Amino acid sequence: MGKVEEDPDYLKILGDKYLPWHGHVTALTVAPQYRQMGLAKQLTAQLDRACEQENAWFMDLFVRVSNKTAINMYKKMGYSVYRRVVSYYSDDPTGKGTSEDAFDMRKSLPRDKHKRYMRENGENHRISPEDLYHG
Repeated sequence: MGKVEEDPDYLKILGDKYLPWHGHVTALTVAPQYRQMGLAKQLTAQLDRACEQENAWFMDLFVRVSNKTAINMYKKMGYSVYRRVVSYYSDDPTGKGTSEDAFDMRKSLPRDKHKRYMRENGENHRISPEDLYHG
């Protein structure tokens, strides 16, 4: 599931925190028996095309830091880590009672010729979940 979205115009005063027209992968799950068949890539490519048709700047998604398989898959599709969101996931699939960080990953689209909405070494840029949303 994905969408094309942007922050409301009145938030442009936030400068770098303002999110322009972009695509967002809201959820992507492939059943284990259907993995390694390219389905995730096909689904993401469809959202890519929709975002390009809508002249979006980039695509983004959030993924658990521990999900190395997904992170590697997204990197192969052209995504890179934009920032690390500390304690983004409050549920605990391990049963240890802890939260988990997320990587906010982005992929630049043709409109962003100068990679304005990308960042080097995003793994080292840490923010809290409260700093994500502003409107």
